[in-house]
Amino acid sequence: MSDHSDVVRGKVIAITGGARGIGFATASLLRGLGAKVAIGDVDEVMVKQSGSDIDVFASKLDVTDLASFTTFLDDVERELGPVDVLINNAGIMPVGLLADEPDAVTRRMLDINVYGVIIGTKLAAQRMIPRSAGHVINVASLAGETYTPGLATYCASKSAVLSFTDAVRLENRKTGVQFSAVLPSVVNTELTAGTTGIRGIKNAEPSDIANAIVGLIVKPRPKVRVTRLAGVLIGAQKYLPRIVGEELNRLFGGEHIFTDKVDNTARKAYEDRARGQA
Repeated sequence: MSDHSDVVRGKVIAITGGARGIGFATASLLRGLGAKVAIGDVDEVMVKQSGSDIDVFASKLDVTDLASFTTFLDDVERELGPVDVLINNAGIMPVGLLADEPDAVTRRMLDINVYGVIIGTKLAAQRMIPRSAGHVINVASLAGETYTPGLATYCASKSAVLSFTDAVRLENRKTGVQFSAVLPSVVNTELTAGTTGIRGIKNAEPSDIANAIVGLIVKPRPKVRVTRLAGVLIGAQKYLPRIVGEELNRLFGGEHIFTDKVDNTARKAYEDRARGQA
């Protein structure tokens, strides 16, 4: 990590959805490496507590609101300096069959997971392009490269983030600004509370994703998949006949993880918050 700290030290790095989970783990790691870190989150009480815990700038941020996002970046730049890296991490994953999904939940998922990433990327690009420097890292998901029952809208949202990030990266390949996507597998955070994970494959930890994000900051590239094993397995599906790929998904338990094998009691607190009911 010494090489990483040499590159990361002093960089101004803003993270959305930074109060808990992957966002908080990433903020903690970057802070330890000497970066100037800011976290934003819609949960104002939690983000202020998390910011205090690791001594970083913290502010309420609603990624679905252009004015809120603009104010957040303005405040970060006033407090810490021009943003070198924006990590669009905020996202929600309500689970269940599409036919049972309330329209308000569908809209909320797309607003946070897609629109929030788009406006964050846009606002960052508008600040970074004139400086010919900067890096936007969008946290997508391996769900964006496959399809899983119980996650139809979530898969759609993360697939959108991947296509969007690639397109913006090509638009800006001569500007000096980098755009990358991180594709986590199932991660042990509240996002996956009450679910069992992929049969036979170890869940990733928030620290795994944080390490991958730091690696991208140090050596930018278009995308990174975490864990490598899950990334290889899902990537291999592209080269298999559809019927074979879907059978493998079934063998790994994909038909049940986010449908009838969910522990709804263990998941209730997260689902209520993700659905805007908490």
